[in-house]
Amino acid sequence: MAERQQSWGSRLGLILAMAGSAVGLGNFLRFPIQAVQNGGGAFIIPYLVSFVLLGIPLAMIEWSTGKFGGLRGFHTPPLIMQHLNKHRFWKYAGTMALFSSIIICSYYCFIESWILSYTIHSIIGTFDGMSENEISAFFDTYLDWKTSNTLIPYDTLISFLLCLALNIYILRNGISKGIERVAKISMPLLLIFGIFLVIKAFTLEAGVDGVSFDSSVAFNFLWSPDFDSLLNPKVWLAAAGQVFFTLSLGMGALQTYASYLKETDDIALNSVTTAFTNEFTEIVLGGSIIIPIAIGYFGIDKVIELTSFGGFGLGFRTMPFLFEQWGTVLSALAGFAFFGLLFFASITSSLSIAQPFVAFLSNNYDWSQKKSSNILFVILLIMALPCIFFFSEGVFDEYDYWGATISLFIYASIEAVGFSWILGIDKGWAMITDHADIHLPKLFRFALKYITPTLLIVIFLAALVKPKDDDWSLLSFKGWELDNSSIIGELSHQNIGPNCDWFADEFYAENEGVVKEITNSTIVVEGKTYKLPDNAEVLVSVDETVSYGNTLYKGNVVNRVFYIDACRIGLLLFFIALCLLVHFAKKREIVHF
Repeated sequence: MAERQQSWGSRLGLILAMAGSAVGLGNFLRFPIQAVQNGGGAFIIPYLVSFVLLGIPLAMIEWSTGKFGGLRGFHTPPLIMQHLNKHRFWKYAGTMALFSSIIICSYYCFIESWILSYTIHSIIGTFDGMSENEISAFFDTYLDWKTSNTLIPYDTLISFLLCLALNIYILRNGISKGIERVAKISMPLLLIFGIFLVIKAFTLEAGVDGVSFDSSVAFNFLWSPDFDSLLNPKVWLAAAGQVFFTLSLGMGALQTYASYLKETDDIALNSVTTAFTNEFTEIVLGGSIIIPIAIGYFGIDKVIELTSFGGFGLGFRTMPFLFEQWGTVLSALAGFAFFGLLFFASITSSLSIAQPFVAFLSNNYDWSQKKSSNILFVILLIMALPCIFFFSEGVFDEYDYWGATISLFIYASIEAVGFSWILGIDKGWAMITDHADIHLPKLFRFALKYITPTLLIVIFLAALVKPKDDDWSLLSFKGWELDNSSIIGELSHQNIGPNCDWFADEFYAENEGVVKEITNSTIVVEGKTYKLPDNAEVLVSVDETVSYGNTLYKGNVVNRVFYIDACRIGLLLFFIALCLLVHFAKKREIVHF
């Protein structure tokens, strides 16, 4: 049972590993996009308030429950949670953390493979001379396995297997010799790369290297607070969700890392230090790279439009083109720094996300770290393949929504209620302040008991019944129209449109407009591209006006809803399998707090 004997080699290694867990793609891709989509400076005040009242208290909960579970020989969320109460519900609630960690890690390694490929392509000059449209198309081609003559995306698969193998190799070496060593190397390099790019972003001047606007325009947009935003529920929901995402809360990673603490280790100082390290990285570095550089070249209005593609739209479709404006040498250096930064940020996060399941197998089945890591390799490979082969059909988005959003919120809500009300705030606060080198304000005690659980429940309920177009004025006792992105809207396929059958003989238009282009593989209608199956009979022509629901082509149609439902069924079955794995795990004595 070597798992129980593992521990962190030093406080510095612990803090860097914990910071690496929190510092990830959310800091550099998701945060700036959320800021732009929610009005720039309008986002900052709700974000900081959410960080204090939601992020830090939840981090304290996971640190304290993880440490006290580890001191009793438990390094895995199911049994750590069962310390809260004798009822077996808590054990299966912890299973949700294992579920999230595996689902997130499976597609996180996939994203790492994109970053690795783009790092190499930047160094060898693949993007030299490419237009903005060509670089955007390069990303689409990279993800679409159907573009390969052999129907096998060799570049995509090889990069993914390399990244997955690297993660498993590090995990096989354990906590101090694997994860901690990587964190000590990667986090300083991440900081160096980030500072280089921030300096470049700060020095952008209109009229130099194709820049249209001074960088001050971007920073004024991002960091000028808008107090009117305090009355906008949409901004509050977005801010709270970003804090939750970026601190790696709700997936058992912090709990598992904290379970390797020594009895005298300070929870209060370590948790606060780690949280603020993440926030520094997110606000200072994450907010000062992509958006300032993009606004410098395109302007605010164009960047707002580009964010409709999400973080990857700017990060992968746009940044290589912008770097190319700096000349051959500097563009290669900038591309290496940017994608290298993303790679180090992602791999430290993926290691922390993967460790809970490795700890579970080692702790509850008495398997070695190496054997547990090898089993995880097989599971992650199986779970990631649907993301790779059916990315364009929405499987990736389903993984992200159910595994990295809904599941995290549910588990964090259970943690907050269990810690403050089942275990009790008196015991919980004593756990947090035990051996503390700093004095925590009583504000956090009040937040732990009342504010944090309430915020989590309100956020979840708001997401469950979100009204159309986020117009909260529509709410009434007579009912309201749900938004397509609400949880109920997602479950009921409100956003699917006319192509709602798994299999069909006809495919219908999902937007109105003029047919702009028809090729052997696509039909373009007013900016929306429809892919054609083999041997399809096209029923429209170029310059023809089509309405919503008109037939575009006949053939053997497999609609997107089939892949979505298959994915959801697969995720549900996987969760049930994990519950069975937890159920049959070796019984150990549970010592309650």
